Amino acid sequence: MRSPTYSPGTLVGRQEEVRSVDELIRGARESRGGALVLRGEAGIGKSALLDHAQSTASGFQVIHASGSEFESELPFATLHQLCQPLCAPSLGHLAELPAQHQEVLRVAFGMTTGPPDVHRVGLATLELLASATRERPVLCVIDDAQWLDSASAKALTFVARRVGAEPVAMVLAVRLPCPASELDELPSLDVGRLSDGDARALLGGKSQLTLDEQVRDRILAEARGNPLALLQLPRADGFALPDTSSVPTRIERSFQARLAGLPAEARLLLTIASADPTGDPGLLWPAAQRMDIDVAAASAAVAATGLVEFATRVRFCHPLARSAAYLAADDDQRRAVHRVLAGVTDASVDPDRRIWHRARASTGPDEDVAAELERSASRAQARGGVVAAAAFIERAAELSLDPGKRIERTLTAARAKFDAGAPDTAAELLTTVENAGLDEHQHADIDLLRGRIAFVRHNDSDGPQFMIRAGQRLSALDPRRSRECFLDALEMSLVVGRPSGVMDLVLAAAQSSATASRPPTSSTH
Repeated sequence: MRSPTYSPGTLVGRQEEVRSVDELIRGARESRGGALVLRGEAGIGKSALLDHAQSTASGFQVIHASGSEFESELPFATLHQLCQPLCAPSLGHLAELPAQHQEVLRVAFGMTTGPPDVHRVGLATLELLASATRERPVLCVIDDAQWLDSASAKALTFVARRVGAEPVAMVLAVRLPCPASELDELPSLDVGRLSDGDARALLGGKSQLTLDEQVRDRILAEARGNPLALLQLPRADGFALPDTSSVPTRIERSFQARLAGLPAEARLLLTIASADPTGDPGLLWPAAQRMDIDVAAASAAVAATGLVEFATRVRFCHPLARSAAYLAADDDQRRAVHRVLAGVTDASVDPDRRIWHRARASTGPDEDVAAELERSASRAQARGGVVAAAAFIERAAELSLDPGKRIERTLTAARAKFDAGAPDTAAELLTTVENAGLDEHQHADIDLLRGRIAFVRHNDSDGPQFMIRAGQRLSALDPRRSRECFLDALEMSLVVGRPSGVMDLVLAAAQSSATASRPPTSSTH
């Protein structure tokens, strides 16, 4: 998300970074495509370098996308956002692709059902970009790439490594720290803090305030060469008293202070913008009109704060500004906003995002919404989005009115959370149904999942006991699964270092279960 660090052409202390971006754009003009990942802490100036890339790429078609924390669970969400302009009927690039590539992208973007293959999605995306470059070079600008969903990250990395002979430039900004990802394979540039001299030059050239030397020195010390902090801290009040809080906390408070001074309609417009992670003006403005907002007046008031830029994408100046805008609204306002966003989202184009907004707007159980979330979970699972599937089905369980469906959905959500690498969340979900009216199959499912959770946790050796109990419960219901549970118990015991005692327990439990499940023999006289 764009920060108001610099305007293009006035990038203080960024000569090396500007040179690298310029070389990338120049290469793409000459059909020597490539990618560059800009890495740095929040507010360090990555988005300003993205702006510079766009200003340098005259004659290019520029397509944008932003990773979103709210959408990091949805497979291919960012890739969809990036490719959407190229897929518009007015351009016709999607229709130029071979039929199999068209179908691959429709599956990936949730427009039709089927299992997506990241390799094929990457090939189809590469073909889509190549089709667009027949008219002019293409620049792909991707901000907040630390929040790319895994499927988009894999597909974009695939594309980035294969555009060397195409007039395509890809610039991505990643906020540090962030976990390892596929993007680590791409050429990167660390965007560091400004030197003391450059920091003084930026502060002196941009500050609208007259600062005495002591205040200026304090801002320089607290900002530690972070350009956004250098620009935002002078706007915050309270320099007279010592403040030991961190720079991000003080910046966040400055965002909150600017929000508080806005008219009610302007704040509501910001709530809508913050609740829609796509940054699509085609959703924002219709939603604002449905909420009877005077769009011209409200957008002018918001733009004057510098918190948001309204352009081809709606861009907050900083992730903390988006969070501050969303959290500043009360629960009723947020639900109303999500309800309206659901109403303006095309169900045929983006059914999953539409139902997610409907779910966020719900105040209590709603079986229709829960059932639709269940279908979204199935679509996400089919596309390889286990994290998204877990999020959808968990919310479906929360909205379930029927006790039986709530139990089944909660168990499904717990399994999905475990598969998505969130064992603690899976364990918490199990506690919500373990005292409900469960049948023996469901009790066995809980024991089995608790065993797997214990196995992946550090310092938890109870996994074999849970697996044994699951095997005992399943002995009469499903002998094959029962045997698998006993074998799992043995394997777990070898890993946790308790093979001898568990071996005896497994043999005794298996023998007892076999006896219990054996049909009675008829006596002859």
